[in-house]
Amino acid sequence: MNNTAAPSRDELVGRAAELAPALAKHAIWQEENRDLHPDAIDALADAGLLKLTLPARYGGHECDTTTLVDVLAEIALGDGAASWVATVWNISTWLAGLFPDEVQDEVIASGDTRICGTFAPHGVGVPTSGGIVLNGSWSFNTGARQSGWNAHAAVRVAEGGEPEPVLVLVPMSELEVVDDWHSSGLRGTGSVTTTAKDVFVPDARVLPMMPVMREGAHRSETNAASRLWNVPFLPWACAVTSATAHGLSRAAWAAFLERLPTRSITYTDYERQSHAPLTHVQLADARARIDESAFHVHRVAARVDAKTGAPWSVRERVEARLDLGVGVQRAKEAVDILANASGASSTLTTVPIQRIARDSQTSSLHAFAHPDTNLELYGRVVCGLEPNTQFL
Repeated sequence: MNNTAAPSRDELVGRAAELAPALAKHAIWQEENRDLHPDAIDALADAGLLKLTLPARYGGHECDTTTLVDVLAEIALGDGAASWVATVWNISTWLAGLFPDEVQDEVIASGDTRICGTFAPHGVGVPTSGGIVLNGSWSFNTGARQSGWNAHAAVRVAEGGEPEPVLVLVPMSELEVVDDWHSSGLRGTGSVTTTAKDVFVPDARVLPMMPVMREGAHRSETNAASRLWNVPFLPWACAVTSATAHGLSRAAWAAFLERLPTRSITYTDYERQSHAPLTHVQLADARARIDESAFHVHRVAARVDAKTGAPWSVRERVEARLDLGVGVQRAKEAVDILANASGASSTLTTVPIQRIARDSQTSSLHAFAHPDTNLELYGRVVCGLEPNTQFL
């Protein structure tokens, strides 16, 4: 049992802020190598930022949702890829905390195990004695090559029975890695494909998926009283997965202002871009959208924290999806404004805003976060229709 007090919210956010410049130094290497730099991973680990959702008994922090969101957004000020990898590792660690205590002892007892994962059910598990035999492939598996375990979604299929979505924990050593992460944005996340071929997964490492997604239902006795595991997964994930996009909008703001004093507007009489009325409008517009993004990101995080242990209505759940979608949308709009105002020189790989813009675009296309999907979902329910997804 670890009795060390968890760092305060201010300390954790401060650690992330201090790391940002160091993370930024690795950004070009990470783009070229399509993975996080080992020094970036070590920095995140040494600062305790991969323990945000680790059970306290293993030395974890068990952060509230707002703190988690703010830490991840702060990491994105240094590098969007580092923020997204930290997001996935912390989400997957939370998922591991739902499993029986003996499974947690196996998977995360060391306190520094990195767990990656996806929750699109792209595998099939066939029941066998004591567990399932798993086959499937999962794309966009962020941070897989630096992880020890995978939390994957699959469908358990028994002869004569109804298919059942399940969550499984599998050692990375039992999966094959396909090096196919050739993307335009978030290149440093190493979001490769992993494949299972006749992998045996014992029953203890298999959980019914929908109770997990909707209610955060778990089989852990020691985590049962923790506020962190008394929230439904999907509303919580709406807050957490919006953090990187919001952080990138703040990164674009900082990057634009850093270059502004030395920039002119070529082929005009403006020797200083900062003197042009157009720039004033662009900055005001971008700032408003960044603040709107912050509003939605923090609204869903605050609701999750306030409703710990309380039931969620369908309307509240689709509002969480709305906050995710609009938070990401406004963040991307702000980045687009600032990138558009940055001129042709900003396309050089040494200028951060071009990478921030590509990372922002990629982040906004994530199926769970996609603004149009989430706006439609909210509108359907407001109009009295049933939700068109089980991911609530």
